[in-house]
Amino acid sequence: MLKKTAIISVFTCISAYTLAQNISVPVYLDESKPVAQKVQDALSRMTLEEKVAMLHAQSKFSSPGVPRLGIPEFWTTDGPHGVRPEVLWDEWNQAGWTNDSIIAYPALTALSATWNKQMSWNYGKALGEEARYRKKDILLGPGVNIYRTPLNGRNFEYMGEDPFLTSKMVVPYIKGVQSNGVATSVKHYALNNQEMFRNTSNVIVDDRALYEIYLPAFKAAVTEGDSWTIMGAYDMYKNQYSSQNQYLLNDILKKEWNYKGVVVSDWGAVNNTEQAIKNGLDLEFGSWTNGLSAGTKNAYDNYYLAQPYLNLIKEGKKGTQELDDKVTRLLNLAYKTTMNPKKPFGNIASEEHRKIAKEIGEEGIVLLKNQGNILPVDINKAKKIAVIGENAIKIMTVGGGSSSLKVKYETLPLDGIKSRFGKEADVQFARGYVGDIGGEYNGVKSGQDLKDPRSEAELLNEAVELAKKSDYVIFVGGLNKSDFQDSEGNDRKSYGLPYNQDQLIAALAKANKNFAVVLISGNAVAMPWIKEVPTIVQAWYLGSEAGNSIASILAGDTNPSGKLPFTFPVKLEDNSAHQLGEYPGNKQELAAGKGKDQKNPINISYNEGIFVGYRWHDTKKIKPLFSFGHGLSYTTFEFGKANADKTVIGQDDKITFTVNVKNTGKRAGAEVVQLYISDLKSSLPRPAKELKGFEKVFLNPGEQKTVQITIDRSALSYFDPEQHQWVAEPGDFEALIGNSSDAIKTKVKFSLK
Repeated sequence: MLKKTAIISVFTCISAYTLAQNISVPVYLDESKPVAQKVQDALSRMTLEEKVAMLHAQSKFSSPGVPRLGIPEFWTTDGPHGVRPEVLWDEWNQAGWTNDSIIAYPALTALSATWNKQMSWNYGKALGEEARYRKKDILLGPGVNIYRTPLNGRNFEYMGEDPFLTSKMVVPYIKGVQSNGVATSVKHYALNNQEMFRNTSNVIVDDRALYEIYLPAFKAAVTEGDSWTIMGAYDMYKNQYSSQNQYLLNDILKKEWNYKGVVVSDWGAVNNTEQAIKNGLDLEFGSWTNGLSAGTKNAYDNYYLAQPYLNLIKEGKKGTQELDDKVTRLLNLAYKTTMNPKKPFGNIASEEHRKIAKEIGEEGIVLLKNQGNILPVDINKAKKIAVIGENAIKIMTVGGGSSSLKVKYETLPLDGIKSRFGKEADVQFARGYVGDIGGEYNGVKSGQDLKDPRSEAELLNEAVELAKKSDYVIFVGGLNKSDFQDSEGNDRKSYGLPYNQDQLIAALAKANKNFAVVLISGNAVAMPWIKEVPTIVQAWYLGSEAGNSIASILAGDTNPSGKLPFTFPVKLEDNSAHQLGEYPGNKQELAAGKGKDQKNPINISYNEGIFVGYRWHDTKKIKPLFSFGHGLSYTTFEFGKANADKTVIGQDDKITFTVNVKNTGKRAGAEVVQLYISDLKSSLPRPAKELKGFEKVFLNPGEQKTVQITIDRSALSYFDPEQHQWVAEPGDFEALIGNSSDAIKTKVKFSLK
């Protein structure tokens, strides 16, 4: 980091010295001048070589500035849940620093499950502070790709299946991060909805599904959140790779949405100089080049936007119009980040950050089922508590791909449960199953050795015997972040739980009726034992405070209020992408071996169109295991009759719906009021209902509050591909208000003129 520190010092010293000596300050360093003027002045002073150098990496995670002018480098970092540990300059291996351990925050599925926009801002603010403290300029996240299939290995990094929920949750996250002078890089734009063939696929999707399902969160991120950068994806769309794609980057992002920020390539996503120049890419990272075989000292000089671009300009084959636009965008970014004298210093692993991580975890945990009120644990009856399952003792902040973290600490579920209940109860542990014993992922070492030589039968019998002797049994299982589970690079191989957990859960359910299953995962899973298990908790990957967040919910210290951000289908075939679409690709092309390299990409058709997640289940009346928006509480809520402030609206009007919500139970808690819109008669097929508003309301026992949700014509519109515009068709609509997509409590009809 000496190089970066030196550049910043030069920039600071130049400004301080010139001001002190009353010397004329260059316009690009003059704080009194408008940014646009400073950018143009800096641009005018740069050589052709300096401009091209700014467009590509100089190391694994940095790109050069202009040392001669005191313009600093940009330093990027993964990821969306915590700041990645330092790696070596030219290698993926860890740098071995001792001061790069951080707080891990809950995965974005957990954040989205809070349905709480304030929590999203808190998350972004805290994460941005840690990135700023670590001297990072661009945070490579958040991810907003839509949950299309429960097999996608990277779903845990995203915010679920619904474009509206994702849009509303991503904007405050961005604003929170960027309040620290650290740019977000919203990813992966676009259509990166599976890991299998992510580098070698061509997605075929109609314009309506593109605009209604897969683009809204990205649009909100740049038009409402003002994300200073956006990251291109690996996959192809319209036979062009997404990080060099005319339609996605130029036509939609920069023209339709008027985006003025920087387009960053995903690492290794660029493969063509001509397309990278013309089709909207601004900053190239991670391209697979070999400087030695090309006869250069620096491999980064061989990047597609490096020497090849410079040669084309010098040979007169390319002008500098695109170059100046790219550099202008990068300079604008610099004045918000590296050259922003007003950005705070940040902080790392503070008590406030620990508290935020714990609160987000608590609010994101979803109580799926609680038959017989097994939870919260009654400490008066629970003198002996059995905790069973590998995930109770497995570190989860390490693994998953590029989001693998080096943390100050991670409170494991068993430790959290012992800390909370151990003074009043005897808490004992049994392994139950052996899953992933590895302790190193992506160069980060967990320090754990989970080898266990015992047979499957021995482990199961030990767990069952402990369950029989205990007052309460808490099973902590699910998935993990090893390859072919919740992890970047590959998808899951099946919908079911791995490691014989289904057999173990069924046996434990027979052994003890006071039984709760706690699932740790970023994906839906099959539950063949659901009728035998009274209580199920969806706990996600919850970061450094995982064990404390889980224990708080189990004990009832915090009343669960999380809601599912995606549908749990009963079986994989109930998911629309698996019933109608192509996954992992075209069957004939799969058989022919396509998708093995970029020269022979495999086509993936999204035949399900707009009918993704609950839009499919509710429209086709396919009963899910658990519906989108579902989540129980330890108290009860009552919805009053919904009202609207008008029954007929014009195209430019807004309409406000109000509903009273009352806590009718004995505990304080929170409910999420969800507003869905149904178009009763449409020219084009539409889902039975679509989420268009939500508010989380906190209520004490007996307390009642009035919740208001206002919508405009955008909530009534669909995208007409023939006209290539959004259309709000006159006619009758219905507002459906409830606490999940399949639990509508009250309805209001209205008309659009």
